[in-house]
Amino acid sequence: MMKNFNKTLLAIAVTLASTQAMAAGFQLNSQSATGIGRAFAGDAVIADNASVLSRNPAAMALFDEKQLSMGLTYADVEVQVNDVTHGGTGLVYGSVDDAAEAKIIPNFYYINPVNDKFAYGVAMFSNFGTGTDTTELSNNIIGGGQIPAPIDLLGKTEVTTINFNLSASYRFNEHFSVGAGVDVIYGEGTLTRGGAVPTGGDPVHMDLVDVDADGVAFGGIVGAVYEINADNRFGISYRFSPEMSADGTVNYGGIDYEEINIPMPDIFQVAGFHQLTDKFAVHYTAQLSTWGDFDEISVSDPGDVQLKHYAWDDSWLFSVGGTYTLNDTWTLRAGYMHDQGVVGELSSISIPDSDRNWYTAGATYNLSKHTSLDFGIAFVRGEDVSLTEMSALVNDIHANTRSDATYYSMQYNYKF
Repeated sequence: MMKNFNKTLLAIAVTLASTQAMAAGFQLNSQSATGIGRAFAGDAVIADNASVLSRNPAAMALFDEKQLSMGLTYADVEVQVNDVTHGGTGLVYGSVDDAAEAKIIPNFYYINPVNDKFAYGVAMFSNFGTGTDTTELSNNIIGGGQIPAPIDLLGKTEVTTINFNLSASYRFNEHFSVGAGVDVIYGEGTLTRGGAVPTGGDPVHMDLVDVDADGVAFGGIVGAVYEINADNRFGISYRFSPEMSADGTVNYGGIDYEEINIPMPDIFQVAGFHQLTDKFAVHYTAQLSTWGDFDEISVSDPGDVQLKHYAWDDSWLFSVGGTYTLNDTWTLRAGYMHDQGVVGELSSISIPDSDRNWYTAGATYNLSKHTSLDFGIAFVRGEDVSLTEMSALVNDIHANTRSDATYYSMQYNYKF
């Protein structure tokens, strides 16, 4: 029995790429408390604080004084993986009610208008990150001790990226401004797969994969703002994302590689803002992430090996929101977002994905004419998904998954 398992290690190394892919496929929307409060509707052009730098560098041209924004988002993610079943027998390995860990996500933004034409800014935030752990199912052997768990599909998957940005904007006239920036992206990830396998006697623990790697890559963003007048404007931006190459511990099927290579999607968005009355404004966003570019994960040195080919879809999100100025002290906001999942023909137990709906609310409290606090909350609700994933050990595996989240965010703003 052990000999047969050893023969499958190369196939397992190929199959395992799908788990890391799903981790990269979980895109974060958590860059600011104001954005969370309005479902990021209009965030590329509203420019009510320095966090606009995460969406559109051209919007810095709307500032006439230095501004600082910094905050924290607490993401309480709930991932359920239920009724993991061996397709050939219908026997159930079990369920994981809480497969994800909560995350604290920081952000920082500073914008400096040099004159009435030129501005620059620096920022730190995150666009991608996730974490799930289904290790508790990896030692469940069924079928009278003969059928192991799909240990090539179960385990810990965690990915984090931090984006450091330097941007500049230029105003041509009272209507049109442009901007561009450079992204330095630090990424780190952990991927483990292993568990108990039957041997005819006592089960033996087998480690299939051990990845603990980090790396740095460079990307960029360009954007533009068109102002019809002070109350109506539009923004557009395109963020170029690199292929992330990470090194460290990269072991697949008993072979040590120097790097694991993970392509990231580009992000395109358009946004509008309309101040309808002295107190009320509406705003909206359409955003495309090119997950169709995520065609493979590979390892390199020794040799370049394609671990897995993917069939993901580009993903759109659409959001609409409103802002109401209650008085000089309080501003209220709310929003709704529909966020499409990235999974096309392939699905995964390790990072469940589906279309999601966001229901959000937030507020700004002005402590003084220079200082304010922002608060935001978002209820993110996914869909129940029934999936089948192929295991190199035990053929097809069925499961029911669901991914929900609640975001709590707070932000400090200062105008110099």
